[in-house]
Amino acid sequence: MAGEKYKILIAEDEKPMARALEMKLNHEGFEAKAVFNGELALESLLSEKFALVLLDLMMPKVDGFKVLETINEANLAVPVIVLSNLNQDEDEQKAKDLGAKAFFVKSNTPIAEIVNYVKKFLS
Repeated sequence: MAGEKYKILIAEDEKPMARALEMKLNHEGFEAKAVFNGELALESLLSEKFALVLLDLMMPKVDGFKVLETINEANLAVPVIVLSNLNQDEDEQKAKDLGAKAFFVKSNTPIAEIVNYVKKFLS
């Protein structure tokens, strides 16, 4: 990746998962930032520019669906990949209807697979 690093926001309340993603993405040459609730995710999105957001749906303060709605309302041009343990078809459909580019069930998806998807998505 030549030139500027892609900034990635990780909005995930499970701190071990968030830290693992952050470390792995930073190791791959990205500039990753982890926040642990939806309110902090929105604050970050409204004050910084990100190339991509990895978003959990079930978070304290503000859930991921509301974060997606706010991204749309604020016309923020940032792609979102949802990482959730909600694995009902209607949850995935709602997230995609709100603009999510992809949906991964965390318990079924190794971190390495998520990182590889991010690398392909941003290349």
